Amino acid sequence: MFDASVPVVNQMLGSLSAILAKAEAHAVARNINPEVLVQSRLFPDMLPLAKQVQIACDFSKGLCARLAAVEAPKFEDNEVTLADLQQRIRKTLDFVATIKPEQLNGTEDRDITFSFGTNTREFKGMPYLLHYAMPQIVFHVTTAYAILRSSGVELGKRDFVGSF
Repeated sequence: MFDASVPVVNQMLGSLSAILAKAEAHAVARNINPEVLVQSRLFPDMLPLAKQVQIACDFSKGLCARLAAVEAPKFEDNEVTLADLQQRIRKTLDFVATIKPEQLNGTEDRDITFSFGTNTREFKGMPYLLHYAMPQIVFHVTTAYAILRSSGVELGKRDFVGSF
C-alpha cells in the first residue's frame, strides 16, 4: 500500500511543481502576468489552475492520512500566485514525507469513510487508493498540465511523467 501510494504522490506532485516552474519561466520570458495563468481554465465551466493544484494536494494528503489513520493538515484555499501554489505543494509533500511504510502496509481492508458536503463515501483501503484517490490526483494534475499547455507553456509528456 505504501509503494502504491506515497511514491506515486511524490512523483505526481513533483511533476506538478516542475510544470508550475515552467509556467513561471514562460510568463517571465513572454512578459505575461503569472497570476493570469493561476486563474486560467480550459473552459468557462471548469475550475481554474489554482483549484486544480489545491485539489491535487488535498487528495494527496487525504489519501495518505486516511490510510495511515492520522489527521491530515488543513490548508486554506487562498493561493493567488504560482509561488503560493508551489508552497502548497511543498507543504503537502512535507506531510506525505511523515508517512512511514508501516502506517500504510496492511491497510488494504481498512475502512475508509469520509464526507464532503452532504455526501458520505465508504471504501476499503485498496479500492479507495486505486479506484478513487489515485484517479482524482492524476485527473487534477493532468488538468493543470492541460491548462498550462493550452496557455502556451511548452510542456511535453516527460514533464507530466516526471522522473521516477
